[in-house]
Amino acid sequence: MSLLDNKEYLSPVWPHFTNILVECAEGARIYDTAGRGYLDFTCGIGVTNTGHCHPRVVAAIREQAGLLLHGQATIVYHKPLLELVGALRDVVPPDLNSFFFSNSGAEAIEGAIKLARHATGRPGIIAFRGGFHGRTAGTMALTTSKALYRAGYEPLPAGIHIAPYAYCYTCAVARAAGKATDAISRAAPRDAGCCGDPLRQLRHMLQTEVVPQDVAAVLVEPVQGEGGYVVPPASFIQGLRQICNEYGILLIADEVQSGFGRTGSFFAMEQFGVIPDIMVLAKGLASGLPLSCIAARRSLMDRWQVGTHGGTYGGNAVACAAAVATIQVIQEEHLVENAARLGVVLIDALDALKQSHPAIGDVRGMGLMIGVELVRADGAPAGELARRVLANCRDHGLLLLNCGPYDNIIRFIPPLIVDEEQLRQALHIFEEALTS
Repeated sequence: MSLLDNKEYLSPVWPHFTNILVECAEGARIYDTAGRGYLDFTCGIGVTNTGHCHPRVVAAIREQAGLLLHGQATIVYHKPLLELVGALRDVVPPDLNSFFFSNSGAEAIEGAIKLARHATGRPGIIAFRGGFHGRTAGTMALTTSKALYRAGYEPLPAGIHIAPYAYCYTCAVARAAGKATDAISRAAPRDAGCCGDPLRQLRHMLQTEVVPQDVAAVLVEPVQGEGGYVVPPASFIQGLRQICNEYGILLIADEVQSGFGRTGSFFAMEQFGVIPDIMVLAKGLASGLPLSCIAARRSLMDRWQVGTHGGTYGGNAVACAAAVATIQVIQEEHLVENAARLGVVLIDALDALKQSHPAIGDVRGMGLMIGVELVRADGAPAGELARRVLANCRDHGLLLLNCGPYDNIIRFIPPLIVDEEQLRQALHIFEEALTS
């Protein structure tokens, strides 16, 4: 009996995109038990931003594991937790000066919603079409990136209202106005203008579906992840800030996938020139160890009634030590700058590929968070083509993932330590797969 035979005893609710049995991983590559290497441009779904097994992160984990594995945050303080607070204060907006730690992005989103409701005394939450915020009951209610994620789980928690997101490539108003061009779709967000329709529809929602006085928070991904790696124009995010200011609504930024250098800035919201009231962090925070964070203004945290939220493992000592090392690596090895520089190389190369491959409908992204939308000749989503391309890439040593409601968007999320040679190798494999 081989080790892989045991996979038959895993719950089938997990989809499996490969049958690779990993022996080890380093940097931008993973290696199977036969010694074959794969360029990993999945990054554990945007988790291993410092690459696999970065020596400094591994050393921090090993050292902390010999000192303290777990010190529950309501019982004791421990050094890694307080060191992490200091490290985060160096990188998050200064106004967000109070922190709560959980294990996963979904847990942190749930916590952020609870915080917003306590702080405002209001029940309603506005989220956006195409958003993904997690798999718990509460976060499923906020998630509309794919119907499958909610299938069979209704009824979900109430008080959630779904507004349109600024998805220029599919926006009928933008197309009619001639604005849904490649220049808008791929531009740096500060240079792109919104047609204004999504903001008008949000204001209409506040007149027809829920009164502003009942809305605690607007929850938004500054760059949509599972929904298709959609980059909104800057004026859309700035318009959300303005609406929230008008009505005393809190703005929550879900930076779970876009944070920690992924988009060519430490956090994507920086590139829109907007400071949220609450920011949710996870994935790239601890290089693969489970850890998430809610960062908010202390004046909001002070309104969160003591004892009404918690968790056994939040702020785990080993995970916090890994997070401190992760932030130091990102800063000292200039990984944000590397993501910004190589992101331009990647998006330019994919744009050039688009000219000779009509199946590429759109190329968009920020930093090393790039989406390639594949379409059929009639413009319909080409999900089956995307699956064949992914399989071909895997067979030739490149791991990529798809996303979007029709699974037709291929996402490039390499670790931020990737170099240009590895990037060019991945592009070559992708082009060969698309051509074949």
